[in-house]
Amino acid sequence: MQDERSDEPLQMLSENRVDLKKSGRGEKMTFIFLLLLTSFLLVILSVVLWWVPYVGFTYIHPNLPLIMAIVFFALVMFLIGGGLTLVLTIIRGKNLFFNRRIRGVVIRFLFPLLVLVGKLVGIGKDRVRRSFIAANNLLVLGEAKRVYPEKLLILLPQCIQSHECDVRITGGKVENCKECGRCKIKNLKTMSQKYGVSISVATGGTLARKIVVDMKPEIIIAVACERDLTSGIQDTYPIPVFGILNRRPNGPCFDTDVSLNIVEEGMRVFLGYGDREPERSRTERSQQEGR
Repeated sequence: MQDERSDEPLQMLSENRVDLKKSGRGEKMTFIFLLLLTSFLLVILSVVLWWVPYVGFTYIHPNLPLIMAIVFFALVMFLIGGGLTLVLTIIRGKNLFFNRRIRGVVIRFLFPLLVLVGKLVGIGKDRVRRSFIAANNLLVLGEAKRVYPEKLLILLPQCIQSHECDVRITGGKVENCKECGRCKIKNLKTMSQKYGVSISVATGGTLARKIVVDMKPEIIIAVACERDLTSGIQDTYPIPVFGILNRRPNGPCFDTDVSLNIVEEGMRVFLGYGDREPERSRTERSQQEGR
């Protein structure tokens, strides 16, 4: 990927396209590993929970051990089937079935288990979070539907703004940006105008949740660190959140950066542009060529 500088003009995406489904390959493999390991441990736990009281079941009723065996077998098959379905969805990058429900299970149930299992096998929490974000993104892309620009929200962290800037742009006041070029806010503002998409900056989770409640988006493209993205995805469910990790060349929460190409590709995917340009961009280009 080419180096992106804040003072460069906004490039047309066709010059440097990115494939969202192929990004974060290592994180996806980590998620699949943890998912399979967690499923295996849950299967063992289910068998143990059935086996321990097995003898006691016989005293209650002769057929109770068989009934409980069928119940636990169904539970084990459900865990294996759900795990394999999720793995296939991640590998193929395509919607299978019950995708929204699968995303809900991952967000509410599997992720806490993956963190625990990851800790047991020596995988750090941030790495597990990155794998969760990568898997969530594939599920969001798999169930993605075309939305109107006013229903797509770009949510940015405050730390992406230059600390030297005297203008505060928190909330929905990105239009206050003076476009000095010291950070990517200038480029993102131009991009939001190009596609007619709302863009907001949040100082933390509380303001981010308020922005989501006020704007009622159907899809969110969020830029943040591992911790904030993970909590944001969980807090806003069932609204789909496509998470983009910020870059931290100066350390966490200070003059962070983001890939403009990935943000723009996300806009195009959810707005349904494909290889087409927005009408506004075609008009502006025609006017420039006619001069």
